[in-house]
Amino acid sequence: MTDDPRPLTRLTRLTPLTPLTPLPKVPQAPPTPAVTAGPPVRVLLADDHKLVRRGVRLILDGEPDLTVVAEAGDGAEAVERARDGDIDLAVLDVAMPRTTGLQAARELSRRLPGLRILILTMYDNEQYFFEALKAGAGGYVLKSVADRDLVEACRAVMRDEPFIYPGAERALVRSYLDRLHRGDGVDGLPERPITEREEEILKLVAEGHTSKEIGALLFISAKTVERHRANLLQKLGMRDRLELTRYAIRAGLIDP
Repeated sequence: MTDDPRPLTRLTRLTPLTPLTPLPKVPQAPPTPAVTAGPPVRVLLADDHKLVRRGVRLILDGEPDLTVVAEAGDGAEAVERARDGDIDLAVLDVAMPRTTGLQAARELSRRLPGLRILILTMYDNEQYFFEALKAGAGGYVLKSVADRDLVEACRAVMRDEPFIYPGAERALVRSYLDRLHRGDGVDGLPERPITEREEEILKLVAEGHTSKEIGALLFISAKTVERHRANLLQKLGMRDRLELTRYAIRAGLIDP
């Protein structure tokens, strides 16, 4: 076998690789606090518009700690549903047939003192807000920003913290609630000109019910309804059903 006449090539010594310098650690943002573990808050949703209920339900059911377990089309049905089922939070519209959300809130606060209540409304009105607090609600959210504020409002109310639409001071609300619970007078707020019973009758009159129908709904006589109606006209300085209806619209008892 003939040797290869080409000279042997000298092997070059490989230079050891320089160790890579470790990259500096990038600081990470703290993790978002997780929703408190446990069963989801059971929500009753009351609004006389099905499309509104559907949209609100989509918002609430999309959260792991909230679930809508019952719906109602008016305030009276909301009271029945809350009494029949295990409900943690009632989300109530203001203007609904038969019984308003404020009337339902008063009834629920008396019958179910442990139930949390949140008002969801189209009315950007300070007087309605304070009426909602008087009725036992812990929060007040405008429908126009429900997609932004509703979930946080539900959680705040369940933590027993007041929640209102942006622009109001939380400290003012807490101060008002403290004075209300102590039974102190609240300066600067107009007193309700009519009683709760008169308000119930006013709403039903404005909805077009007869005295007999109202009596059947409220379990009183038609003569008692007529007496309340006469008192309403005298107190409010009005003459007929039409003026009462206009007042009921301004007061948020019925939709215009």
